[in-house]
Amino acid sequence: MKIGFIGLGIMGKPMSKHLLQAGYKLVVLERNKSAQELVAAGAEPATSPKSLAEQVDIIITMLPNYPQVKEVVLGKDGVIEGARQGTILIDMSSIAPLVSQEIAEKLAEKGIEMLDAPVSGGEPKAIEGTLSVMVGGKKEVFDKCYLIMKAMAASVVHTGKIGAGNVTKLANQIIVAINIAAMSEALVLASKAGVEPELVYQAIRGGLAGSTVLDAKALLVMDRKFDPGFRINLHIKDLSNVMETSHEIGVPLPLTTAVMEMMQSLKTDGMGDDDHGSLIRYYEKIAKVEVNRKS
Repeated sequence: MKIGFIGLGIMGKPMSKHLLQAGYKLVVLERNKSAQELVAAGAEPATSPKSLAEQVDIIITMLPNYPQVKEVVLGKDGVIEGARQGTILIDMSSIAPLVSQEIAEKLAEKGIEMLDAPVSGGEPKAIEGTLSVMVGGKKEVFDKCYLIMKAMAASVVHTGKIGAGNVTKLANQIIVAINIAAMSEALVLASKAGVEPELVYQAIRGGLAGSTVLDAKALLVMDRKFDPGFRINLHIKDLSNVMETSHEIGVPLPLTTAVMEMMQSLKTDGMGDDDHGSLIRYYEKIAKVEVNRKS
């Protein structure tokens, strides 16, 4: 099958490279340096989402949020204008579940299938090809696209009907955000009390407090490495979708609300493009201590 890929940013670029390496024929929008690099590696160029859709069987979108997805898919010269009946859209962006359902309904009127398939793992996992993908949509469509998604991921799980993928991603983002905040509180406490944070990390990581988040972020924050694997701004976007969805269905989320306000504070301080591990700097500021690893 021929695949079109729209959204060649920090995640989409390495993901599309894995598809090429797996032997898939790829078409990309010829709009930026990343696209030129992929064309040099064997992808074909397209000038618009419409022209891209006319050339392929499956379209993957990996975009910042739902306004961009709606524009690319449903807007002027969008995917919906070029896709044939039976074409499949796999939206791997992280957007609000209700918007996924809205887009899927409009595509279905033209005989176009859709999966919502957001990912977790950030840039490092995208580069490794070991993302976790959570997918909503018809099971038969999921089965048809499974190997394509697996070329970019270590785990691909069908979680239910359309929108279920993004509900699962929202749950994921809640847990990640609160885990980083909990880690930050703990390491700031240890540092302020005069205990080496690296020794605290080594002591607790094998017990019940251990987590993937702790292993991924603890040493980075101690080394003051805040280059973005996943930006604060993007996590704010995801938590905004969490809150929008929770308000729609009547689910209070007090911990998520608190962490989102911490992230908003960091954004105001100019850290929006830093890694979400920067949450520790919120705690450091109010505790007047910096968490460092001994050389």
